[in-house]
Amino acid sequence: MIGRHSSASASLTILAGLCLATPAIAQDRDVNPTDRIQPDTQVMIGGEEIVITAKSMARSSANVLTSVDVLSGDVAQRQNVNSAFELLGRLPGVVLTDFGQGTTPGRFSIRGFNGEGEINAVKLLIDGVPSNDNSGRMDFTDMIAPLDIASVELVRGTSDPRWGLHAIAGSANVLTRIGGTYLDTRAIVGAFGTYDAQLSAGVESGRLSQNYLIAYRQTDGYRDHADLDRINFAGKWFYDFGPAKLGLIIRHSRIAADEAGYLTDAYADTNRRRSNPFSATDGGTRELSQYSLHLDADLAARLSFTSVAYANTIADNRYIRFSANVPQQQRLGNEQQYGVITGLHWYVADWLMAETGGDVQWQHNRSRRWTTDRRIITAATRDQDFDMTIGGAYVQAIVSPVHWLTVTPAWRMDRVGGDFTNRLNGRSYPVNEYGTINQPKLSVAVTPIAGLTAYGNYGRTFQIGAGSGAFVIPPRARDVAASINEGFEGGIKLKQGRWLSFRAAVWQQTASGELKRRLDDPNGEFDNLGETRRRGFDLEATVRPVSGVSAWASWSHQKAVIREADPAAPLIVGNDIDHVPRNVYTAGIEWAPRDVPWRASIWGNGQSSYELNTINDQGRYGSYFQVTAELAYRITKAIEISAQVRNLTNDRYEYVWYDGAQRLHAPADPHSVFGAVRARF
Repeated sequence: MIGRHSSASASLTILAGLCLATPAIAQDRDVNPTDRIQPDTQVMIGGEEIVITAKSMARSSANVLTSVDVLSGDVAQRQNVNSAFELLGRLPGVVLTDFGQGTTPGRFSIRGFNGEGEINAVKLLIDGVPSNDNSGRMDFTDMIAPLDIASVELVRGTSDPRWGLHAIAGSANVLTRIGGTYLDTRAIVGAFGTYDAQLSAGVESGRLSQNYLIAYRQTDGYRDHADLDRINFAGKWFYDFGPAKLGLIIRHSRIAADEAGYLTDAYADTNRRRSNPFSATDGGTRELSQYSLHLDADLAARLSFTSVAYANTIADNRYIRFSANVPQQQRLGNEQQYGVITGLHWYVADWLMAETGGDVQWQHNRSRRWTTDRRIITAATRDQDFDMTIGGAYVQAIVSPVHWLTVTPAWRMDRVGGDFTNRLNGRSYPVNEYGTINQPKLSVAVTPIAGLTAYGNYGRTFQIGAGSGAFVIPPRARDVAASINEGFEGGIKLKQGRWLSFRAAVWQQTASGELKRRLDDPNGEFDNLGETRRRGFDLEATVRPVSGVSAWASWSHQKAVIREADPAAPLIVGNDIDHVPRNVYTAGIEWAPRDVPWRASIWGNGQSSYELNTINDQGRYGSYFQVTAELAYRITKAIEISAQVRNLTNDRYEYVWYDGAQRLHAPADPHSVFGAVRARF
């Protein structure tokens, strides 16, 4: 392993040196910047693709030469979802893991990783603010209301140097509406006693912009004992000084919900709405807050700077009983996160851009658990108090020696610090000595003609232990090294006017010593999954044959296997990693002519089945294709009414997991009808 990594590092260093040695070539050829063809690897889902002509700011996804998908605000704003993580299902290759359990509704994942919470591999950002919890979970998606979304950027792979912690397979940045003067409201009523009201408003006067969101959702849920009640608030204030723009964002969310629990095989087949009697007191509350200061500045004609300072808090109180043969648990979690992010972008010359940036995050976390009997405490099983500091920095160059070639070498380094106290026994332990985690990266794009980009990239990302897994706690007597993920990708993007957008990519990602959290372990320990390999390909296309009609489809094939197992589990070598479907697909068509008040669409997303455990002995479950249909009518220029049918074909799909003794099911909603009224001024 060391030899292979050293060889890759040497190769990348040589390539980076060659790229940085290209000034002479550029000078000799005297490339006119107006003749340059800009590489394009992004695909817009919904809305119109934007042709970027302005120079990009620091830490922009426009500087990343990898597979990037952008979900437009037009699509996101009109969706009806219990949690915003479901919106990612509109993007190609995204796997949705739908637990359907109150304050823990589910997660999304990409590139052969699952959403179980064992290995959370996507860096979540909201307006550029890191929004994962300590273990990488995505609870902060519940702070987002669809009506307030401007776009969602999904960056795949290992070549993006901007992010370190949790960015194992990529990142997702939810961008909300900032600036403008508008009033946008939407009310939804429908199946399972669902009521939803959202208001997003903007006031821009002179140099000051103000944006506000308030949203409320209440539903009884399809299953018994599945009530949910959530309120969200956001305020955004930005002042434009001319060469600099300063902003403040405040968000808060509170959710209270019951949990229907999981069903055994028998009940999942015969009574899908049932909630077991032993789940009658399951449920909980979760409060989320986020505060951030944003600064974007042009320091000179060719020099831009960006910085974000933020604070996140999570207060989570949950009661859960997974099956009749285990006691109920109370899980009380509190996290305080503080961080600073910076980036400096310099246009050295027309053929060369340089960028450097960094981020540091300080965490103070408290995780407590008890066994309980109908919410009455019987025994303490966990009381962990730990701090972590994770800091990283990167450098990147964007070099265009000739008009059709762009080369982007980059290097990122991260370091980890912290301390841990087990308050049940009063003992403290040090963080693993991970050292400096080096992550070389390189991307190349060739654009022989306008509208056609061929690209390839290489990079490393990393995984460290979550919770107690990041510390040297007995019986561990030595440091556990970070798991290094090494990835490659090659792709082609074709765009022909407004009528066709197509992208194809093949990729592979391997990991050394992958760590898998034990999700129901009182001590929060982990297992060594061993060396793993994920590989696959992505195909996606959007066509607009005539004005007002668009159709799209995508297919992602992936396979995640264990190449070399931990010596304690040698029989799982070659097995599939659990909860990773081999095929993920989306498709849809929309009719929305400009001069007709009607709009109609039908779309679906789905996946094939997956294994329930790494032994691969419990059968395959979880396949589905869920179809949504919507019909809308614009009464006036400002008011639109719509009807939406979810799970149109009444597919009986479900989330399934194995607890070591039995299979447990969480049935998804059957076909259901919702009506909405939207008013925009």
